[in-house]
Amino acid sequence: MSRYENTKSKIVNGRTYYKTTIYSEVPLRNDDIYIITQTGDRLDNLAYEFYGSPSHWWFIAKVNGLSSMNVEGGLQLRIPKSIQNAIGT
Repeated sequence: MSRYENTKSKIVNGRTYYKTTIYSEVPLRNDDIYIITQTGDRLDNLAYEFYGSPSHWWFIAKVNGLSSMNVEGGLQLRIPKSIQNAIGT
């Protein structure tokens, strides 16, 4: 699943322009996983470990209010069990 799969776009003079993608909130669930990061952890590696694809790093960032795939050690992160809420409109 691509991050922008459901994002509306238009083509002008051969260039594609994407509209703003809006993602719903990800509700807390009993099966969410909580981890404490270690020095050197990155969200793309965590996404690969938990979802099988490094391209879902942005979903972990969104859920935790982060804007970068690099994280400091000792940070508690919530990892949703499923990426079903990773669909934007």
